[in-house]
Amino acid sequence: MENLYKSVLNNIPTAAIVVDKALKVRYANKAFRDYFGSSLRGKGSLRDAVSCKEKEKCGEGIKCAYCPMKNLFVDAVSGNGLAFRNIIMKGGEAGEKNVALRIKVKPLGKFYLGIVDNAYEMEIAREMHSAQDIQQRLLPPAKSGGNVPYSFMYIPCREIGGDLPDVYELNGDTVGVIADVSGKGISAGMLSAFVKAGWDRKEESPAKAIRQLNAKFQELNLDERSYITMASVRIDKRAQNLCYSVAGHNAPLLLKSSLGIDEIVMNSPPVSNWIPEYPYEDRFIGYQKGDILVLLTDGTIESKNERGEQFSLERIEGILQRSSSAEQFIERLKAALTEFCGSFDDDLTAIAFDL
Repeated sequence: MENLYKSVLNNIPTAAIVVDKALKVRYANKAFRDYFGSSLRGKGSLRDAVSCKEKEKCGEGIKCAYCPMKNLFVDAVSGNGLAFRNIIMKGGEAGEKNVALRIKVKPLGKFYLGIVDNAYEMEIAREMHSAQDIQQRLLPPAKSGGNVPYSFMYIPCREIGGDLPDVYELNGDTVGVIADVSGKGISAGMLSAFVKAGWDRKEESPAKAIRQLNAKFQELNLDERSYITMASVRIDKRAQNLCYSVAGHNAPLLLKSSLGIDEIVMNSPPVSNWIPEYPYEDRFIGYQKGDILVLLTDGTIESKNERGEQFSLERIEGILQRSSSAEQFIERLKAALTEFCGSFDDDLTAIAFDL
């Protein structure tokens, strides 16, 4: 029967620990051990249960008097068997956030049962923080290391975003890619990671790279609700032209020149299972020194203020018209969007290149 109880407790998401009057741990379930990175596998000390790094024996170190977990059970033992505390646990790894735990202790015969109310939620928060860190590593460098200076904006509306900007060098040319996947949150983040992993950086033709990604997408066997809109541009500085291709991307590419702003639009379906073998094609357009090229997602255009008004392509073009560089455009776009919308209900992404 004892093994049955332990089996049940080890398979619930709520973290639980049982301590006796001598403050010895009699049992900690899997959720508790996983959450605290515990080395405890049977009975032991509170030090073993919470992976304390102090060198002294549990309860004898200088810092032991301030141990929140120990003092919680001391309160329970010295009181009427009930205790409750909010405990701040420091993040273990660099960059990991501190978390607040709600721990309740109740008498359990001659033992005391500690329940971490929000351990499951906190574990999810930790995983989300790790996912955020991974997604940040998917972004291009903040400054150009190649021959075409660029600047970009990436503002996810949730912890995990579904947009993906990328910039890299290929045989002396600079390639820009921008993608917007369906959905939001974790599922969108996983699909954007698929784009990063599945995109062929060695392929010179943007259209061929999109066709290859589309073929890999078919292997995922997702339903029709999942899709990816994207645009890719290869900047040939020697020939002063742009080779580009688009897959269902509603937001046009913007090219600012001395004559004004060109909206570059290409009608084609997204990367999806709607038209599995669509023949995406390359197109070319020339540019002059001093032009600015902008790739953006539709969330940037369609963001709304409190009155329901969209930010609009016209506002973006107005900002671009008044900007003398890619960096200036991105900074002004961020400021204008923040002032206009305040908060965002879609991911906002844009890349600008000084041609």
